[in-house]
Amino acid sequence: QVQLVESGGGLVQAGGALNLTCVGSGSTLSRWKMGWFRQAPGKEREFVAVISGRGALTYYADSVKGRFTISRDNAKETVYLQMTELNPEDTAVYYCAAELNDPWSQAHLASSYDLWGQGTQVTVSS
Repeated sequence: QVQLVESGGGLVQAGGALNLTCVGSGSTLSRWKMGWFRQAPGKEREFVAVISGRGALTYYADSVKGRFTISRDNAKETVYLQMTELNPEDTAVYYCAAELNDPWSQAHLASSYDLWGQGTQVTVSS
């Protein structure tokens, strides 16, 4: 089974940019669709973005569409989340996750994912 490790979180001012990285190991990453989720204190984990196994399809939450970009490099076993125009509402722990079998129509649901990374903190100051 693939293991996931996120990195790249930190503190950034409103309007700034930050890039997150998720590195997988232990399996063939191209078999998995990869998602990014986030969870703020006191709130449920929410969907951010997803990319299909070979990168042909992407889908974003309305709250981040036009500001965030998900991409992947399967040769490097890596998934990225490029974040721009950050605002304090983006403050959360960001998780990458892998999903193997569920249909694309369920890719926005955290319950559909099989494996999760440990999370990386993103804090946007106002």
